[in-house]
Amino acid sequence: MTLRVGLAGTGRIGVSHAETLAGLPGVSGVVVADADPERARATATKLGVEFAPDVDALFDSGIAGLVIATATDSHPELIVAAVDRGLPVFCEKPVAADITGTLAVVDYLENRTVPVQIGFQRRFDAGYTAARAAVASGRLGWLHTLRATTLDPAPPPAEYIPRSGGLFRDCGVHDFDIIRWVTGREVTEVFVQGANRGARFFADADDVDTASVLMRLDDGALATVSLGRYNGAGYDVRLEVLGSEGNAIVGLDDRAPLRSVEPEYPAAPLPPYPGFMDRFRRAYTAELSVFVDVVAGRADNPCGPRDALEAFYIAEACELSGRERRPIAIDDVRR
Repeated sequence: MTLRVGLAGTGRIGVSHAETLAGLPGVSGVVVADADPERARATATKLGVEFAPDVDALFDSGIAGLVIATATDSHPELIVAAVDRGLPVFCEKPVAADITGTLAVVDYLENRTVPVQIGFQRRFDAGYTAARAAVASGRLGWLHTLRATTLDPAPPPAEYIPRSGGLFRDCGVHDFDIIRWVTGREVTEVFVQGANRGARFFADADDVDTASVLMRLDDGALATVSLGRYNGAGYDVRLEVLGSEGNAIVGLDDRAPLRSVEPEYPAAPLPPYPGFMDRFRRAYTAELSVFVDVVAGRADNPCGPRDALEAFYIAEACELSGRERRPIAIDDVRR
């Protein structure tokens, strides 16, 4: 069984997804559309896929599922439109720009059976998958500490920051989701300190460029999340899961941007990843492959909108904690 898959949004991640979809077994065709038709046409020509002049034409092109890689504010409308047509959806995070919008989509989908998969690609990374299996096996004993890191080598363009949702919703949300997924536990409380040491445009957008998050999980374990936009050593994404009997470390490989100053310790043999697209390329392919199986009815939805909502609650609590400089319970931001 082969399927035609539609893709809305031909920015950087959208182009990458279109290229990946075109190479997946079971996909007979890819149709792309964008708010800028000429950008979509150029992408279609470059990749040898089909072009639709607008979203309505995309929906009418005989597709069996839709991948959404558009600007965040268009996600709810496209999700609803696809579900109303019976089309399974893969949507890049977030579901919506805020909790109210996310809740509206979750409520709309409550009694509908059309699957909506949200793009948290770390769930499909081999390292995070192995860490989750180690926790589930019990070989780590009881968990006491988790340390998550997402540090960009350089900030995104200034014009991106005001519409990014902020450091916690844009960047940290991946760490919040993966901590829940790896441990199977819920976050109950956060305390945040943020700082601006870099470009003025972060403060102008009421955002921070660096943050440290301390979290308590519902079993009493503690987790820290380090977030930053200025890690000159390279793109650094890791997770340390520490238990009473052992540990599991994700991202500690030959491309981790860690430089020991111990005199006899060898230098890293490979350069660090330049960014998230390279670090998680195989994970992006794996999650889209699973989505094709979801569309074909061969797999269950691995990450629904409610998962995205839970991670968004944590991000919202972090935002509030950073502003008010006090611990915030996750229940205090639930609606």
